[in-house]
Amino acid sequence: MYRRIALLCALLLLPLSGHAFSLVDSTGRTHTLEQYKGKWVLVNFWATWCPPCLEEMPDLNALHEDKRNNLVVLGIAMDYRDRQTVLDFAEQMMVTFPIIFGDRQIAAQIGTVSGLPTTYLYNPQGKVVAYNVGALKRETVERYLRRKR
Repeated sequence: MYRRIALLCALLLLPLSGHAFSLVDSTGRTHTLEQYKGKWVLVNFWATWCPPCLEEMPDLNALHEDKRNNLVVLGIAMDYRDRQTVLDFAEQMMVTFPIIFGDRQIAAQIGTVSGLPTTYLYNPQGKVVAYNVGALKRETVERYLRRKR
């Protein structure tokens, strides 16, 4: 209960300005904040060894696939030994959103990553409106999006 309240408070209290980013996913496709103007963008930093990351993957998939949300999810894999391990993990978890291989330079384009998972939410105007460290629930994100429409 207290964790949900803390998460909701964190989501509601963070009106940061967005940073432009340019990220290349595992298929070679480039993703920029500019190309997603008009959409919500959820950038999630995660790792294959991270239990809360594993817990939130189905919800992130559901958010990405539900086009009614006008939301795109970008997953940035951090702290990995090799790229194939990340790709195998994503396939096993049936991840449908783009996977980016991350490092400190990639993270610096978005913001601070003090723990995993870490999530940034950009509004359709390209501003960071929420930040969360820890697992997210689909319902929490959807509730936030409904309140901001």
